Amino acid sequence: MNRRDVLKSMAVLAALGITPAHLHALEEAKKNGIRQSVCLWCYNGYLKKNNLSLEQFCQICKDLGIGSVELTGESQWEVMKNYGLICAMCPSGSIPKGFNRVENHKELVELTKKRIDLAVKWNFPNVICFSGNCEKMGKEEGLANCVVGLKQVVPYAEKNGIVLNMEFLNSHGHKDYMGDSTAWLVKLVHELDSPSFKVLYDIYHAAEMGEDTMKDIREHHDCWGHYHTGGWPGRAEIDFASQRLDYTALMKAILETGYTGWVGQEFCPRRDAIQSLKEAYQICNV
Repeated sequence: MNRRDVLKSMAVLAALGITPAHLHALEEAKKNGIRQSVCLWCYNGYLKKNNLSLEQFCQICKDLGIGSVELTGESQWEVMKNYGLICAMCPSGSIPKGFNRVENHKELVELTKKRIDLAVKWNFPNVICFSGNCEKMGKEEGLANCVVGLKQVVPYAEKNGIVLNMEFLNSHGHKDYMGDSTAWLVKLVHELDSPSFKVLYDIYHAAEMGEDTMKDIREHHDCWGHYHTGGWPGRAEIDFASQRLDYTALMKAILETGYTGWVGQEFCPRRDAIQSLKEAYQICNV
């Protein structure tokens, strides 16, 4: 290509909103593949039943190529550190009591800032948060309240280089949960307009609410800061034979967006848990 062709190509890419930084991120993602994490709570029963320690589970994760055990606490992080593992999503708050109610703001802002401080201390990237339950509150009012509350903490996350992620949950299993739709959560992200506020896009929960997960990944990837897996329906293993989502195709779509974050395995094993985790890792290792 001559100089004129190069400049013309760059102009076309710019018109499409594709920047050199985006192209670099895409190449890095393709080179490194999906960075995989696992949610510890899904394996607590298995570990207890088989008398396995956190140390043994960490060794299993390390051997599989998993780099994070998430939704864990500070008392567990020193053990994980010994195996080269991080916590890609730090816990904070509770599902029913969220930012949609003004009376929760003071407590949640203080708690979230403390969790951000911990994430900084341990060099972890993300902290979770929740919308809260509706409790007869309208969704527009709830969204407006979330904006007010989150504006008190998102700049603190931005200053410290941490991303606050509100989890997408279905309101069938988590009855009355407010943040249960792509449209509502995307609007919240756009209202806050900060690189430090995104959505934890849980693919299982989105599918349970009837969302088009492939379309969501492709069209709204700028709003998603973290992903969770789970077989749908049922939240069991993610192999294509046992449920309806094609996770290999979904992971490829995630990579194509230039995503360089983490994907957390959050399915509840119904077969041998470690074998299922191994298979899930392979399915998502695209």
